[in-house]
Amino acid sequence: MRSNYHADKQPGVLRSLDWWTIGIYLALLVFGWVSVCGASYTYGDTDIFSLSTRSGMQIVWIGTSICLGFVLLMMDDRLYDTFSYVIYGLLVLLLFATIFNPHSIKGSRSWLVLGPLRLQPAEFAKFATALAISKFMSAYGFTLQNWKHFAGAAGIIILPMLCIVGQRETGSALVYLSFFLMFYREGMPGSFLFTGVAMIVYFVIGIKYEDVMLWDTPTSVGKFAVLLLVQIFTAGMVWVYQQDVAKTRKILFYTVGCTVLALLFSEFVIPFDVVWVQLILSACLIGYLVYNAMSGRFVNYLYIGLFAIGSIAFFYSADYVLNDVMEPHQRVRINVLLGLDEDLAGAGYNVHQSEIAIGSGGLQGKGFLNGTQTKLKFVPEQDTDFIFCTVGEEEGFLGSSAVLMLFLALILRLMYVAERQPFKFGRVYGYCVASIFLFHVFINVGMVLGLTPVIGIPLPFFSYGGSSLWGFTLLLFIFLRIDAGRNLIRQ
Repeated sequence: MRSNYHADKQPGVLRSLDWWTIGIYLALLVFGWVSVCGASYTYGDTDIFSLSTRSGMQIVWIGTSICLGFVLLMMDDRLYDTFSYVIYGLLVLLLFATIFNPHSIKGSRSWLVLGPLRLQPAEFAKFATALAISKFMSAYGFTLQNWKHFAGAAGIIILPMLCIVGQRETGSALVYLSFFLMFYREGMPGSFLFTGVAMIVYFVIGIKYEDVMLWDTPTSVGKFAVLLLVQIFTAGMVWVYQQDVAKTRKILFYTVGCTVLALLFSEFVIPFDVVWVQLILSACLIGYLVYNAMSGRFVNYLYIGLFAIGSIAFFYSADYVLNDVMEPHQRVRINVLLGLDEDLAGAGYNVHQSEIAIGSGGLQGKGFLNGTQTKLKFVPEQDTDFIFCTVGEEEGFLGSSAVLMLFLALILRLMYVAERQPFKFGRVYGYCVASIFLFHVFINVGMVLGLTPVIGIPLPFFSYGGSSLWGFTLLLFIFLRIDAGRNLIRQ
């Protein structure tokens, strides 16, 4: 009877695997190879399987990735927990050493050149960071509400980011911000997420409309709108976190009311910059919040006041950084994204050509190897960062939708599997993996469509290259191995 119990309880690794996830993984590999083949094919090629072509080499990367995944599944899942910090430490040291790498590829020092092989440590540091932060957050007594614990977890994420920025690879560094999505699942207050969204709104509206004047006044629409949003958001936070309707109405009445009166005075009496009135009102609002925090000992008022201060400081510092700190080519990219500049022959060329390629695909696409924009090499980096334009041109709207649905299925499945983990280590790691995939897909596809900045990150399982394919395989199959061990009886 006991042996039967053990047989039921320990079905083995292969039988415990989440085969739905593996099926989606294999489907994405197939779609990815077809896309690389279409993006790298040139008229006159006779053998797309030759190792002298990118499509042939991608088969090698796919084969080695599948072998790597099998090896990861055969290892004891407890090793990933035990050696999390060791793996993280080694990868951080490798990232730091890569900063001094003498080889520079397209202005970036993020690649290690080992003979004919080129590896990008930043791709492998993702799974190492995910393991380390899962280990840290699964410790007894950990809570994100404790600022020391939160600072420690954030430090684990920020350290590799700094090393990657030192390699002049800003796009890869920004991927690590996806870990903060996992924080939200593990109890990070929604105010943090709201603050991040608010900062993006401030930046886009403020910069895009900074030079547009409001009516006949010398008031910048961008600055006026941002400061008005800060006041409205602050009042909304008082209502949400303090449940004080009276104070919320009072804040809105005085700030918005005085702003409207000042605007009317500037329009019809004496023209002046209304922004100065808004700044004075914001200072009074912050003082009012601090007073309530001190007199009533409501710490939430203090946090809301800090939100208002941080919002204003962020907007003015972002404006300074954009115009006085950023390099000209970086500033042009942001201006193109915000629609302030066209620059179709420069910074906007890649996105413009990718949009043409996707649009030319229509509903059903032009067919495998029949894309004209990609065959004639109009789109730079069309088999790496901009590979989704090949999907759009050759497979059309239907094929592109199918690929996006596969990615959505993968991310939702990862979240489902993460939720069934019996231990916090597995759950946190699973949400780290899902967050990284979500960030990559959202930014890469948005970049190709002209909706997000061009920061140069690969599309998982599609973009050509071994480093990204191995890195994503490591991320995924370590989690599959952790999940496969959830029902095993430990000796």
